[in-house]
Amino acid sequence: MDSARISIFRDLLAGTGWIERTRHFGRALQRAPHDVGGLLVVGTATTDPWHFAAHLDDEARWSAQPALSPVLVRWSPPAGAPAHLSIGLERLEHVARRETVFVVAPDAATAPLLERVSDARKLGATVFAMDGGDPDLESLAHESLAVPSIHDSGIVVPEFDIVSHLVSAAAGDTTSVGKNGKFAAARTRLARMLDSIGDSGSPT
Repeated sequence: MDSARISIFRDLLAGTGWIERTRHFGRALQRAPHDVGGLLVVGTATTDPWHFAAHLDDEARWSAQPALSPVLVRWSPPAGAPAHLSIGLERLEHVARRETVFVVAPDAATAPLLERVSDARKLGATVFAMDGGDPDLESLAHESLAVPSIHDSGIVVPEFDIVSHLVSAAAGDTTSVGKNGKFAAARTRLARMLDSIGDSGSPT
C-alpha cells in the first residue's frame, strides 16, 4: 500500500470512531479465554485470511502474548504447504471448550461455515466475527465487528484490510492508557503497522 493512500486513511479515521471500535474489539480478543494454540482463524470459501493471521502472529511475538498467535484454518490447503498452512476445516470439528474461533468474512458466510461455527459455539468455543455486515454470522458471535461496504452503506469507512490491521494492532497493544493520553499508544502502534503494510503474494 503506497504512503499517499495510508495518509488518506489516517485523515479519514480521525474522529470517525474506528480506532475506538477496533481497539475495543482487539482488547476483547486479548481477554478471550483460549490457551496457546487455541485461537483458530478461518475465512470464507473465497477468502483465506492468511494476511490477518500473519499480522496477529507478529503481534503475538512483539507483545509477548503467545496465546494471540493464531492457527490458520483453510478451506483448501494446497498440496505440499508447510504444516502451519495445511490445517483444514476438520480442525473446527474438533474444537475444544475455551478455544476461540475467529471468523474473517468480508463476504457472506455460507451455510457450511455457519454450521461449523454454530457447532463450535455449542461445544463451548468463543466466537469472534469480523465481517461485512452479515447478520447470520453475527448472531453466532460473542464479539463482532461489522465493516460495511462503502458502496452499500453510503458512508466513508475504512477498507476491510485496513480494519483488520487496526484490530491486530489493538490486540497486540498491552500498554496502559492514561487519562490525558487516551488511545495515544494505540495510534502510535497503528501508525507503525500501517507503514509496514505492503502487497505480498499468498503463501503456498
